[in-house]
Amino acid sequence: MHHPFWAVVCALVAALLFAVAAVAQHRAAAAVPEEHSLVGTLLRSPRWWAGVGGDAGGYAMQVVALALGAVLLVQPILVSALVFALPLSARLTGRRVGARNWAAALALVAALACFLVVGNPSEGDSNAPLGEWIVPLVILLGAVGGAVALALGTADGGLRALLFGAAGGALFGLAAALTSYVTDLFEHGLGHVVGSWQTWALVAAGLIGVYFQQRAFQAGSLTASLPAVTIAEPLAAAFLGLTVLDEQLRTNGFGVVVTAFAVLVMCVTAIQLSRAQAAA
Repeated sequence: MHHPFWAVVCALVAALLFAVAAVAQHRAAAAVPEEHSLVGTLLRSPRWWAGVGGDAGGYAMQVVALALGAVLLVQPILVSALVFALPLSARLTGRRVGARNWAAALALVAALACFLVVGNPSEGDSNAPLGEWIVPLVILLGAVGGAVALALGTADGGLRALLFGAAGGALFGLAAALTSYVTDLFEHGLGHVVGSWQTWALVAAGLIGVYFQQRAFQAGSLTASLPAVTIAEPLAAAFLGLTVLDEQLRTNGFGVVVTAFAVLVMCVTAIQLSRAQAAA
């Protein structure tokens, strides 16, 4: 049974936990010099493990939210992690959040609310056959590969953080699109879970996404990497929701224009927040 209200509540809790985890993991990864082993150093960092705990809690709440609502409903709400991270990051760095930043954060929240109310995302079918996944997966993974290739080829730390963050976020979006189907498999026994390609695709997307996220945190500031992760994840999940899972936005005419504008505002305000924080 689907309960959109509780799906929204669980998604907001997940966003808060993801924001806490991102701030903690960034501070741990940013302290690792480029010439040192990233993974080896992070595995010895208590702060990084605290961030992993936050990610685990956030993902658990995300799973519950996806069980209660559509991907198109749950994933855009995770953009609010950027709003939660704003005061957390400011407090840890000892600086104030300016009025312009708060205005951008409020605009992002308003755009998100507009998307959810006007767009009114519908439930889809998580049980899509492999044939319907192939073309969207090729497109998504091609974009991820291109972002990683560009990140490896640039010496600009901020751009590298942005590209790695976008790649990690897109893989998190893929994992989110697969989550509902995989959790439903547990009703039929562990054998069905282990024998499903979706399970292994979910595990691979999650692990590789985490690695790219840590590379992003190591390469540049949180203000470059977190918005990239935060925006790429719902965009990738929405792409798969619309093309594979048969989810829809229950609006038409002027509502479509309003929904598209809300998505644009969400992207622009997230970028504005990142630039303002970077300047500070």
